[in-house]
Amino acid sequence: MAEITLIARSEAHPGFEFVYLGGAPVCRTCPYRHACLTLDAGRSYRITAVRPVTHPCALQETEANVVEVAPIPRSLVVETPRAIVGSTVEVGRFACVRVDCPNWGICAGPSLPPKQRFVVDKVESGPAECRIGRSLRKIEAR
Repeated sequence: MAEITLIARSEAHPGFEFVYLGGAPVCRTCPYRHACLTLDAGRSYRITAVRPVTHPCALQETEANVVEVAPIPRSLVVETPRAIVGSTVEVGRFACVRVDCPNWGICAGPSLPPKQRFVVDKVESGPAECRIGRSLRKIEAR
């Protein structure tokens, strides 16, 4: 079953990508919030289909289309035993101060959510570099 949400008509076209930031205060009283606020905050999505249904949106102050979305895969690092294609992994920011590490942005960087579940699509061969000695593998996950 496709994930759906509402998005402003001007942005509602297949291929449009966005980062879902969560609901705003005005969304708390919206009658469509159960259809709209279904995504994971901080995750990137791509619109795969636009449905012909529209609703008024107080946040956008315009009409919003119902759209089908899919999460966009992103690069992450996980502990080597957890790097299995098809598995679900919970990933969050690791407490690391080695900003000189080539994988810091996908391991401990600010773009990562505190904790979020991902499905592993691909595991890169060989270990990922870690400047504090963790045994990591780089993955593509959605």
